[in-house]
Amino acid sequence: MREAPKQHRIAVNGTELAWFEWGSPGDPVVLMVHATGLHARCWASTAAHLDGYHVVALDQRGHGESSKRPPFDWQQLGADLTAFLIALDLTGVNGVGHSLGGHSMVQAAASEPARFRRLCLFDPVIMAPGVYESDLRFDAERHPVARRRNDWQSPQQMFDNFKDRKPFSTWTAEALRDYCDYGLLRHGDVYKLACPPEIEASIYPGSMRADIRDLLGEITIPVAVVRAKPRNMREAVTDFSESPTWPELAAQFEQGEDLYLPEYSHFMPMENPALAAAIIAGKRQGSNGC
Repeated sequence: MREAPKQHRIAVNGTELAWFEWGSPGDPVVLMVHATGLHARCWASTAAHLDGYHVVALDQRGHGESSKRPPFDWQQLGADLTAFLIALDLTGVNGVGHSLGGHSMVQAAASEPARFRRLCLFDPVIMAPGVYESDLRFDAERHPVARRRNDWQSPQQMFDNFKDRKPFSTWTAEALRDYCDYGLLRHGDVYKLACPPEIEASIYPGSMRADIRDLLGEITIPVAVVRAKPRNMREAVTDFSESPTWPELAAQFEQGEDLYLPEYSHFMPMENPALAAAIIAGKRQGSNGC
């Protein structure tokens, strides 16, 4: 059953972050961090299937209702998550990250290992070594995301515009509604994206400078890596549907588990929230849980 989350704000690293919680403090903690351009409440449909857990979800800086204060580089976002963990004194954490959020979660787990029990990484943007060493680079100003429509009459207009378009056409209706309802902020007579196009576009090039392979061996807790079908990285500028994750990533962790789900896209948690929750809770066959 879906419930409205409690909303909070907290100051860390010179910026103000919004965060949300479902369930009861005292239950096992599931900490969720979203992908680039999304927001904390994109996890609502997954949280609805996590009875018995205290679910905490963070709006990363530049996203949702958090401050739009730079910098927006990947190391800073990982540092924000680490500071958030410390500020709330979260322990026994089941860390769940999607895409950029998975990258941030690995940074936090390496920095504060005693606070974590497990990690569940849905297509984290931790890429094969050859990608970082290649000449492939993204230009933020020319990135297609920089030209995204920013002004909307209502969340319903955004929903109607996206529901039949990839990648959103594969999402559940509830997940897409959450993205639209809480991914817009009111500005006078119009709504604007809570993650402005110029901020979202500025984050993507940073992935090529965010090689954190040296941290992987420091993480000794169980880690589940959930992957979609691999993508051609030279097509990644325009194709967000397939996986950027290094196929050998799980093997780099002391207790890594690879869950390859080629029938889903990079947005698997929004396509099947019940399955995402089952993987997190260890109720899916072949998964040890997070």
